[in-house]
Amino acid sequence: MTDTKTIPYKIYLEESEMPKQWYNVRADMKNKPAPLLNPATLQPMTAEELSHVFCDELVKQELDDTTPYFDIPQEILDFYKMYRPSPLVRAYCLEKELGTPAKIYYKFEGNNTSGSHKLNSAIAQAYYAKQQGLKGVTTETGAGQWGTALSMACAYLNLDCKVYMVKCSYEQKPFRREVMRTYGAQVTPSPSETTNVGRKILAEHPGTTGSLGCAISEAVEDATSHEGYRYVLGSVLAQVLLHQSVIGLETKAALDKYNIEPDIIIGCAGGGSNLGGLISPFMGEKLRGEKDYHFIAVEPASCPSLTRGKYAYDFCDTGMVCPLSKMYTLGSGFIPSANHAGGLRYHGMSSVVSQLYDDGLIEARSVEQTSVFEAATKFARVEGILPAPESSHAIKVAIDEALKCKETGEEKTIVFGLTGTGYFDLVAYEKYNNHEMSDYIPTDEDLAVGFAGLPKVE
Repeated sequence: MTDTKTIPYKIYLEESEMPKQWYNVRADMKNKPAPLLNPATLQPMTAEELSHVFCDELVKQELDDTTPYFDIPQEILDFYKMYRPSPLVRAYCLEKELGTPAKIYYKFEGNNTSGSHKLNSAIAQAYYAKQQGLKGVTTETGAGQWGTALSMACAYLNLDCKVYMVKCSYEQKPFRREVMRTYGAQVTPSPSETTNVGRKILAEHPGTTGSLGCAISEAVEDATSHEGYRYVLGSVLAQVLLHQSVIGLETKAALDKYNIEPDIIIGCAGGGSNLGGLISPFMGEKLRGEKDYHFIAVEPASCPSLTRGKYAYDFCDTGMVCPLSKMYTLGSGFIPSANHAGGLRYHGMSSVVSQLYDDGLIEARSVEQTSVFEAATKFARVEGILPAPESSHAIKVAIDEALKCKETGEEKTIVFGLTGTGYFDLVAYEKYNNHEMSDYIPTDEDLAVGFAGLPKVE
């Protein structure tokens, strides 16, 4: 390995070194993710059925588990150049603070107005909607990064954008809501009275703070009931992980520049998009038997789909209008507590990540909210970036692993995804600083309610 003194604080790629193709990890998976099922027939969804909800080109990407690489259209590459390549940062200051022999790197995806990695897929999905001649798109958003990213992409391409924002985040993060509106999006707190499924959820759960599952249901209903609209999703789907592979491809190219081989790769896990995107090229090497890496998915203890969920077919949404996906799930009826990592408040996990986890290729850990903010604060004070609550789950476990190296003397190389900034999450930081933040961990009885609603699929 190259002498660490020659490794800069930030490793940047040239624009000419940006990936020109997305990598589809499914092509190298021996056990492919289970197909999406039609909830009425329990048969695999066809391209025609999916095209009523999603853009045609995105349907092709969703159903293709054999093509390893997809060319990135030039217009998307040109948009990427506004904020990509993103830096791979050597966390020298954090290493010194921890007194660890470990070498810590983070891929920083927050250097754009949306504040996160979500823009990588938002521009791709909006581009394909525009190519199809659509009027606009609908979507859900949790903490607001995805909604912000999509509103930016739609403004750039002159598309209409309707966003259903999880109610607790709508109230906790008014400024992120206003960024979306500035970019021209229509933002509705979910569940709402504007859709049939929203009214049904409110009738059954009066006063609910909402969830990503609720917001998805409303966005899908809106798209399918208006001509010229399609629904787009910010995580979970295979197509989204495909677009996000640009993160991992850039990370690998930056590491290769200095002959750096990571031992541990860590990402926060809500629906699976940033984790899947970060690990995909490294996972490809592992699947092909070329290299070996230790992958860790980190999720909130309040919404532990991997660590405490069931691997089963389930609805992707609370209103049960979406296809069934085989995934690690807490049940589509599970309403997570109103924790501050809004982007991780989803009941299920990407079918790709779920299959890799079930095959023993990924480790999963759940962490409590206060310990996450403790790690976030430590990181902010020494590395100078205020991290998003979601990303801070990865920071927490990266610190844990670095401290293990301090005990053992091992010089492991740790890479984690810093997927976004926390400048619109100051209500959460205020709660932490005022010692008003609490930890909620669902009981087995709480989880049993969600599991009881799982559909019966043979």
